Amino acid sequence: MNTGPIKSRDRDTILQALSAGVVPRVGLRHVQVGRAGEVGALVRDIDRIADGGSAFRVVVGEYGAGKTFFLNLVRLIALERKCVTLHADLAPDRRLHASGGQARNLYTEAVRNIATRTKPDGNALASIVERFVTECVKDAETRGTSVESAIDARLASLQDHVGGYDYATVLKAYWRGGETENEGLKASALRWLRAEYSTKTEARQALGVRNIIDDADVYDAFKLLAAFVRLAGYTGILVVLDEMVNLYKLQNAQARNQNYEQILRMLNDVLQGNAQGLGFLLGGTPEFLMDTRRGLYSYAALQSRLAENTFAANGLVDLSGPVLRLQSLTPEDLYVLLGNIRNVFAGGDPSRNLVPDEALPAFMAHCNGRIGEAYFRTPRNTIRAFVQFLAVLEQNPGTRWTDLVASVAVAADAGEPDEDIVDGPSEAVTGGAPATDDELATLRL
Repeated sequence: MNTGPIKSRDRDTILQALSAGVVPRVGLRHVQVGRAGEVGALVRDIDRIADGGSAFRVVVGEYGAGKTFFLNLVRLIALERKCVTLHADLAPDRRLHASGGQARNLYTEAVRNIATRTKPDGNALASIVERFVTECVKDAETRGTSVESAIDARLASLQDHVGGYDYATVLKAYWRGGETENEGLKASALRWLRAEYSTKTEARQALGVRNIIDDADVYDAFKLLAAFVRLAGYTGILVVLDEMVNLYKLQNAQARNQNYEQILRMLNDVLQGNAQGLGFLLGGTPEFLMDTRRGLYSYAALQSRLAENTFAANGLVDLSGPVLRLQSLTPEDLYVLLGNIRNVFAGGDPSRNLVPDEALPAFMAHCNGRIGEAYFRTPRNTIRAFVQFLAVLEQNPGTRWTDLVASVAVAADAGEPDEDIVDGPSEAVTGGAPATDDELATLRL
């Protein structure tokens, strides 16, 4: 597919990422193929968020099947719809519920990655706050009142939210910092909004607030932030959380269930209409969802809410439920994808293509012979091999692609190491189930 000329910077960024097996941060439109139904369903979710509604989706796919690519694509669509997006990967030190700062770390990482249409690469919190404060200054001049009074009036609706009063205090401190050219005060306000204060004493000394965003407040902080960005002139926020499998890997069953309880709370709020202008996209593997010992299905309330439509069988799909299972790319989709990658290599100029059209099915046939149908079901390694194949042809003029294609090494995607994350004392120590009880969760017959 020819999408016109491609900037050399975007070309290099895309190819470097694909060669390493990761998702590029720019230029996704140049390589996107297939999954039109899934993308359409998420676009409807984004439109609902923009109308003041809410959305919750668990996006499920195998390792290498394109979850992260899909999530990034949806995030970019949300930015075009004037949404604010936040994204973060879960990790051993970042999760939804904790008591040792891990939940606050997740919120901090997400807000650091906050993005808007004009700042799609993240770190857009300061510009959002500036936009809000500027509107408050205009209101104050129009009404002949103080700016602090205008900020209080605009944020009056936040008083119903947990932490809403502190938001007004922090934003007034940010405005004062701008008026007095006190960059330290402005930085302190942004630190509080990013949940970077670990103690209330430090926050009180810097800003005069009595509370901070802590582990117990993370979901409420997301709801409050959604309300704030709407007051700042945006349509809402979309929170994208990837690598949810890190919750599945938690060895401590109590810690795992507490995180699942937080997911249940988020899901209930969305389904009952208690959240406005807020959407969540959670990316995980089938085991994270369906494992009845350690996955979301191990929590009965979540299993009942996330159960798939039993009528969606024999080729029928239902894209309206909270679980969105990514359909595998077809061989035809992969053929188009390889053509797109060839086009990126050529900088969007078909006359500079490194290989002719017949090289694409020849490469796919080689992959099929090496790893079977997995080459298009989990295409990460296939894409990586094709990028490396073209790189060799580009850097070695005169090399015939027919001689090289048979020597391309392609391996099936083995996924990530299935290592447990130890979190606190084992169940055997705490008096619960034996610590070895979960070891059977990785058993496959």
